[in-house]
Order: sequence, then structure tokens, then C-alpha cells
Amino acid sequence: MKLYNIDHIPGVEIEALGMVRGAVVQSKHIGKDLMAGFKTLVGGEIKGYTEMLNEARSIATQRMVAEAESVGADAVVNVRYASSAVMDGAAEVLAYGTAVRIK
Repeated sequence: MKLYNIDHIPGVEIEALGMVRGAVVQSKHIGKDLMAGFKTLVGGEIKGYTEMLNEARSIATQRMVAEAESVGADAVVNVRYASSAVMDGAAEVLAYGTAVRIK
């Protein structure tokens, strides 16, 4: 499955099949959450949360691709990601785009 963050595929005619999405709410275990709290005192990257969000984006993307495949898509264009805090230490990540069939 090809994924594009532009609204078309250069040089290719496409048929839009509709919006597809994948979402996940992800959290870290309490030990990592406590360590992240200490890290905020001294500053710098909180690697546990970086890893958590990378994993969440991957899961959300896989779910979006599965939905696109279920409608017979060859690609997803205009792919975007959004995230929001659901509670302390947990975030929702959403991947979405337009499923298309290449003509």
C-alpha cells in the first residue's frame, strides 16, 4: 500500500474511495511514567514518550491501511496524523487519509 501526504499521485489518474482512518490510545507503564516525571525536572527528550508515540503512529497507520485494503484501495493520499492527550501518560493517535484506486 502506497501512502502519500499529498492530495494526488503525480502522473496517475485516481478514483477516490472515501476517507479511511486508524486510531489507538497508547500509554506507558507506571515505571516509565515516573521516570518521565523526573525527566521534566531537568529537561531534555523524554525517550519513553517518544517511543510510545512512534509505536502509536505505527499502529494507527497499520489500522488505516487495513481499512483502505478493505475497500479495495491501491493507495492512501493526503495522509495526516493527529494526536491528543486522553489523560496523564496516555495519548490518542489518529492516522487518516483518502483511500484511492489507481485507474
